[in-house]
Amino acid sequence: RMNPADVPELSRLLEIDPYLKPYAGDFQRRYKLFTQTLKEIEEKEGGIKKFSKSYESFGVHRCADGGLYCKEWAPGAEGVFLTGDFNGWNPFSYPYKKLEYGKWELYIPPKHDKTSIVPHGSKLKVVVTSKSGEILYRISPWAKYVAREGDHVTYDWIHWCPEHPYRHQHPRPAKPRSLRIYESHVGISSHEGKVASYKHFTCNVLPRIKDLGYNCIQMMAVMEHAYYASFGYQVTSFFAASSRYGTPDELKELVDVAHSMGIIVLLDVVHSHANHDLWDSNLFAYSSWEVLRFLLSNLRWWLEEYCFDGFRFDGVTSMLYHHHGMGQGFSGDYSEYFGLQVDEDSLVYLMLANHLVHTVHPDCITIAEDVSGMPALCSPITQGGGGFDYRLAMAIPDKWIQILKELKDEDWNMGNIVHTLTNSHDQALVGDKTLAFWLMDAEMYTNMSVLSPLTPVIDRGIQLHKMIRLITHALGGEGYLNFMGNEFGHPEWLDFPRKGNNESYHYARRQFHLTDDELLRYKFLNDFDRDMNKLEERCGWLAAPQAFVSEKHEGNKVIAFERADLLFLFNFHPEKSFTDYRSTFKIVLDTDEGRYGGHQRLDHNTDFISEPFGHHGRPCSLLVSVLFASVEKPIHCIHLRCLLNI
Repeated sequence: RMNPADVPELSRLLEIDPYLKPYAGDFQRRYKLFTQTLKEIEEKEGGIKKFSKSYESFGVHRCADGGLYCKEWAPGAEGVFLTGDFNGWNPFSYPYKKLEYGKWELYIPPKHDKTSIVPHGSKLKVVVTSKSGEILYRISPWAKYVAREGDHVTYDWIHWCPEHPYRHQHPRPAKPRSLRIYESHVGISSHEGKVASYKHFTCNVLPRIKDLGYNCIQMMAVMEHAYYASFGYQVTSFFAASSRYGTPDELKELVDVAHSMGIIVLLDVVHSHANHDLWDSNLFAYSSWEVLRFLLSNLRWWLEEYCFDGFRFDGVTSMLYHHHGMGQGFSGDYSEYFGLQVDEDSLVYLMLANHLVHTVHPDCITIAEDVSGMPALCSPITQGGGGFDYRLAMAIPDKWIQILKELKDEDWNMGNIVHTLTNSHDQALVGDKTLAFWLMDAEMYTNMSVLSPLTPVIDRGIQLHKMIRLITHALGGEGYLNFMGNEFGHPEWLDFPRKGNNESYHYARRQFHLTDDELLRYKFLNDFDRDMNKLEERCGWLAAPQAFVSEKHEGNKVIAFERADLLFLFNFHPEKSFTDYRSTFKIVLDTDEGRYGGHQRLDHNTDFISEPFGHHGRPCSLLVSVLFASVEKPIHCIHLRCLLNI
């Protein structure tokens, strides 16, 4: 039995959340498994830094003398060979030598002129003979580049070793105090019905992201995946940047240009499962030594070779539990997060992963996509936690979709909205259409022109779109994530070409041209999103302590809260305004401004003078008017800046 002292800062975790005290033993056991594995890596491999650079030996590498060194792990093989167009696809002319622990290696001397026998761009395959005599042609799991020709289903392993590889010109930006993430998919970043390129994204989308005030890009579907419609979550080559968008050097340029703009770049990493036949998936055996080598080296590769600034780990819920979250609800009861249902091998891997990336790059950012709400997942490893910096709170967008699908405006529950934004445990529904499309639906096709009458549906949709995004930004946590295009109310939904839609690209695109058209109302939403981000940059509410919610009035449908010396005041009532509403502060952001598609009903020159009049537990307050929504008047919120620090 371990003492609490064996986990250096466990007492701090239990002080922060005393309800975790009955589970102190679980944290002690997890931390012990972590330290034991770390010590074993030190003893057997010379430390986790060396262990995680195994991509320098595994796979195929050009040596300084022009020769080629190859290494694979194939414990069940009878024989291993290298073949390709360099040897006329002779399957057995270059055999690997068998080493200990299931490893195989091969050295191919250079040609007489000291050049490699396998030039850059060559096609390769590993040939594996099984104990039953079967001959298998395989792509190395360490392959750095794979591609397919035309409409071919199968991928070719391409030896990527250019004479003059891309060199990064710009340093990594400093870790931002507030994280405003623009989630992106390169392939759908064009308005055309095709797969867009890294070059297109660099030239056309990066400037938009910079202008909008986002300081972080989260890139999905970069790790190579054979099936485009898998959204990138059925990875087939973990070390290869997807060739459907361009070359590895073009991805490096994308990251480099983002860095030149002061934008950090995170990679969606899928370590929860590996792809296999029928596009299903197999889970990793996280206690396996070579699996740890492969996955930790995979993280190091993307950090070092491509200069990514961190990772969003996909499918963490599936990793954390033996039941993988399948058919399992999470109420927030702590007993659900401890005991035999927890896969501690997987949890230890995540602790090792966070330890590694934060050791190699202290400013590295890691995000866990966890819908279960595992306690201490984002606490430091020294406290017995998982070591993540952020957790992606999936319940927040799902809550808005649920509200819009199931409730009339007058039935919205203010307390439930506040609870979800501040304290959700993430048992989620799945939405399909965008927020804007749920709000405005078919009228987005006919009534978004400024030359057409402003209909009640479009008016309500535009105003609520701004309000929902602002309250989520300000109250919903310590970081903010937007999917590309949603900032301007992208219509329709996202669907990749597949058999079910006749391989159509119609919904696998982003129609950025809509917000560039001065005659369309999308520009109002885009401009509001930009100014909301830039106000956060000035005021820093995402980095501030959690908000103090002073009002969540069910009858009035009003929510008011303070954060970062700002007062946020929202009126979600569909038909009532409130005059002389006691509040506290001066307008700096107003959804009713004309430039955001509002009705300009507030005088921004007004000073709201605070009085020593106690209200909702605060010593000072002031009176403001909060406008309502009807056919003639949109639902309205105002954002006031503090005149008196109370």
